[in-house]
Amino acid sequence: MLTTDQPAAVAAPVRVFLLDDHEVVRRGVRDLLEAEEDIVVVGEAADAREALARIPAARPDVAVLDVRLGSATGGDHEGVEVCRELRADLPGLACLMLTSFDDDEALFDAIMAGAAGYVLKQIGGSDLVAAIRTVATGRSLLDPRMTSRVMARLRGPEPAPETAAPGELDRLSPRELEILDLIGLGLTNRQIGERLFLAEKTVKNRVSSILGKLGVGRRIQAAMIAERLREPQGNHP
Repeated sequence: MLTTDQPAAVAAPVRVFLLDDHEVVRRGVRDLLEAEEDIVVVGEAADAREALARIPAARPDVAVLDVRLGSATGGDHEGVEVCRELRADLPGLACLMLTSFDDDEALFDAIMAGAAGYVLKQIGGSDLVAAIRTVATGRSLLDPRMTSRVMARLRGPEPAPETAAPGELDRLSPRELEILDLIGLGLTNRQIGERLFLAEKTVKNRVSSILGKLGVGRRIQAAMIAERLREPQGNHP
């Protein structure tokens, strides 16, 4: 006897990639996730270079990225730069930032880099699993109160060091001003290098020089300066 009953379609598991410079943390998160039937860990990396090389081939749905990698691999907020690079090439990838610190600057940078979520490492295991499932569906896991703080910073004028005096801008060479403008457009170091026919390492060194000359510590602060430089130009007919 024929039947029209069809087996229910089984949803593909959520593919996850892990970036953390601590092996114990990676192993713990991997063990936690692999205990879930609907999640599979497709790769892991200990530093930014390794992550950027492996993630495109691994084709994850979610990348869980440590915000602060060890000083030997670049240090402060390098995980955010990995997020920025990945989002430029893989816009469908959801980046979930994982950090030990409740840091407004890191949160601000992560949101501007296109992160889908930001959670502390003190989060419970079940909550982390839930967070991964949430961002895998395309939803944001950013607390509205957090994002409102970021939007307020973008809308309102900020005191130094996020504003640069004309004399400080005079310290920049024509090439550095060009790079600053591209930073303001949200381009990554690699994209700036491709646009200006420079090696990525050269761009990274130039960006560090720009930050030093402007007296700022964050790339996003330089981007905000670049945006303010463009505002008067946009007011002209």
